[in-house]
Amino acid sequence: MLCDDVKRVIYFFLDGQLGSNKQQDLTQHVDRCPDCGARINIQRRLRMFVRQRLIRITASDRLKTRLARSLRALT
Repeated sequence: MLCDDVKRVIYFFLDGQLGSNKQQDLTQHVDRCPDCGARINIQRRLRMFVRQRLIRITASDRLKTRLARSLRALT
């Protein structure tokens, strides 16, 4: 795997959506390439930062019911 390949699949890797072969290739590349290792660490830290600061808001039961009715009316 090349650095450009890592750039293309980094988000799939972080989401755990790479196949086992590609994941293994990426891991081996990152172990040898400090630039790609740093890139992955930055993306991990950025994701953690955003997740920690997100406010979880849930829809009210009334809104959920209205949305479900509206969706059923469309089909």
